[in-house]
Amino acid sequence: MTADQADPVVSTPHGALRGRYERGVAVFRGIPYAQPPFGPRRFRPPEPLPPWDGVRDAGAFGPTPPKPPYSEAFAPYLSDPVIPGDDILNLNVWTPAPDPAARLPVLVWLHGGALTRGSSAVPVYDGHAFARDGVVCVSLNYRLGVEGYGLFPDAPANPGLRDQIAALAWVHETIEAFGGDPGRITLFGQSAGAISIGALLAAPQTRGMVRRAVLQSGPPEAAERTRVRRMVRRMASRLRIPATAEAFAAVDRDLLLRTQAEVGRLSSPVIGGPAFGIVVDGDVVPRDPLEALLDGAAPGVDLMMGWTRDEHRLWLVPGGLMERLDRLGAVALAGAMARCRCGGEVPRGYRVLRPEAGTADLVGDLVTDHLLRIPLHRLADARTEPSYVYEFAWPSRLPGLGACHALELGFVFDTGEVPESRRLAGEGAPQDLADALHSAWVRFAEDGDPGWERWDATHPVRVFGDPAPDAPDPLAHTAPGPRDRELALWTRDALTPSPVGTPPRGTELRTAVRRFRRAGGLRRR
Repeated sequence: MTADQADPVVSTPHGALRGRYERGVAVFRGIPYAQPPFGPRRFRPPEPLPPWDGVRDAGAFGPTPPKPPYSEAFAPYLSDPVIPGDDILNLNVWTPAPDPAARLPVLVWLHGGALTRGSSAVPVYDGHAFARDGVVCVSLNYRLGVEGYGLFPDAPANPGLRDQIAALAWVHETIEAFGGDPGRITLFGQSAGAISIGALLAAPQTRGMVRRAVLQSGPPEAAERTRVRRMVRRMASRLRIPATAEAFAAVDRDLLLRTQAEVGRLSSPVIGGPAFGIVVDGDVVPRDPLEALLDGAAPGVDLMMGWTRDEHRLWLVPGGLMERLDRLGAVALAGAMARCRCGGEVPRGYRVLRPEAGTADLVGDLVTDHLLRIPLHRLADARTEPSYVYEFAWPSRLPGLGACHALELGFVFDTGEVPESRRLAGEGAPQDLADALHSAWVRFAEDGDPGWERWDATHPVRVFGDPAPDAPDPLAHTAPGPRDRELALWTRDALTPSPVGTPPRGTELRTAVRRFRRAGGLRRR
């Protein structure tokens, strides 16, 4: 049997590709969707790929974008393989039927990692189970960190987001050859991937390309330009170069990554600090994505969105910050008030509603609600198109993590058997819960109905992994407004979260914040 007969070959507008059959599905890896963004193309928008002659092999993952490794605290929990090479703008396709006549629904995955880490090669993101269940799954790489989200006076903003737009255009134009239906493309992404999806839905360049979207633990948002500039300027200061794209392009890649890691080591969703993010640029991001979506951008796009119950525990447990926050007590709460720009009424209300919670959990929930749950509630309330909301509540088998950020990914992809999934979940994660989550994502991609009530005035939330008394399904139940009491606190006394509340005033808060800073804030020891 020849290689052509043994392996699937697909003809695309760019050239022919040879994939592999693996466990009954066709897999094509490392497909380039734009030219390598280095040399004269560094810090520039992605450029189209010229067609190739012959059959290009697509049997292995392509190179991953430059990125620093996870810190010692996070490395035991999170996998992030590195594949060297310049051709980093690549994607992968899993399909049950590489036949243009199949017309199957399509899921396009955007990974998370704070826009500084991650790739499509993470084993947890294997798309086999989706293809097994009749959905074409695509995952992609995009530029990260300063390469993808540095803000310079001599280069366009958001090159990483522009990469994603180029990849989505490739999918829309090409996926039919792999058996996909370009009219049924669903974006799904987690954390920074979900934030990216918010910007993609609001971008004029993607109008008509997306039918549905899933936002997992990430809201539509735009970063403050001053915050991103601060990150670039601090890197420039350490490197002793001008804060320009031209100067950064001349720096050795490894040195640039080390400098980025040093400058950003104190950044986190809880404590803020300089960080990279998507910024309003007047082009692909003409305005804040959340405000654009609240005003009706992305008409006709169905949404599913949600969070994990204990998002903050991934940010706080690995570095021992839970214990530090608990020791700081009222000082830590004052820091959270400053971070969330709210008055004392909000944390006092949380304390009343959750008297058993420690300070660290209160701080984590305050910040998570401010940054994530409130924006997603607002978005669901504002839309006329169908919206569905979920909460993942199953606690990890590992000590302290609870239902932390990113824990649901091995369940959504049904990859709980891979060692990288067990890094967060521990041993013995329930397969029936993975079946429930994975099938909900499949159903949503197929016809827009994940299997529970769409969002309305009663705020139905599908809770996975937390059995409710008398619920017919022990794996999932629908609860009316399980976060409504906490989120209602933010609207009292004009403390609206749109997008942030009014910064509080007063000697008491200023004194507490100064004490918080003198205590070292949340710096890791």
